[in-house]
Amino acid sequence: MSNHHKLNYVEFAASNLNASKAFFSHVFKWQFSDYGPEYTAFSCASAGIDGGFYQAPLCTSTANGGALLVLYSNNIKETQAQVEKHGGVIIKPLFDFPGGCRFHFIEPSGNEFAVWSKQ
Repeated sequence: MSNHHKLNYVEFAASNLNASKAFFSHVFKWQFSDYGPEYTAFSCASAGIDGGFYQAPLCTSTANGGALLVLYSNNIKETQAQVEKHGGVIIKPLFDFPGGCRFHFIEPSGNEFAVWSKQ
């Protein structure tokens, strides 16, 4: 499979880099590398994409036209429990759609993400 024109990096604003790093480390097992006090990069083979967080008082949500990144889970109820346990806020409870189910959450810096499953 060619990497030509493949999406391969994504960056998010984060009002609280440390809280976002802790959240994604605990819930999704992402690993982080800091590049100064205002930028951290993440990588995780299971995430399927690398990226980073930069210090800024902004956030992304579908309500203001932001792109929605959707993660996959083999056990969506356990993932939802981990999201809540580590400071994520569920903004769209688990719902079914043709082919699966998903929920949306806000991570500690205010960015919206979703998790889906075939369950």
